[in-house]
Amino acid sequence: MAGPDFLSTHRRQRRYRKPIRPTRGVGAIRWITPVMALGFLGTLAALQFSPALADGAKADGLAVRAAPVMPGGRHAARFGFCHSGGGRDCVVDGDTFWFAGEKYRIADIDTPETHPARCAEEAALGKAATRRLQAWLNAGSFSLESAGRDGDRYGRKLRIVTRGGASVGDVLVGEGLARRWEGARRPWC
Repeated sequence: MAGPDFLSTHRRQRRYRKPIRPTRGVGAIRWITPVMALGFLGTLAALQFSPALADGAKADGLAVRAAPVMPGGRHAARFGFCHSGGGRDCVVDGDTFWFAGEKYRIADIDTPETHPARCAEEAALGKAATRRLQAWLNAGSFSLESAGRDGDRYGRKLRIVTRGGASVGDVLVGEGLARRWEGARRPWC
């Protein structure tokens, strides 16, 4: 006759003998297709927007478009909006844009935040400043002038952006979409 020790040992042993279920074929690896697609798209984006290739270098034998520079150090491009991360020739917000694979921060102004805005008023002003900067950049050639320091702590190049001697910062401040840079950000709400 088996005593209580036999039953408890027997139950303990059975607990660890679970049958192994076979995988269900395609359903078990359904996650791999989106992961592979995202990896492929990420690689394409990295190659397309690589700053190392922005100045006319060749990538796999293909010439890469360089930043157009006009006489007098002026630049021109067609700017869209940056929808994610970085890009080429796109506006991030009212004081930051990508041009020829480099990220620039307009050094003489501060505009409302858009990523994320802290209140509804800041969001509306930030969106208006972003649209205005895009329109200004697309209106003609511009110059990127040194602002004393080459870059900021986020890796953006600090420049004063001008056309015909007038700063885009002056335009945005005059329209109430920016304020003069005072060395630190202040809240817009």
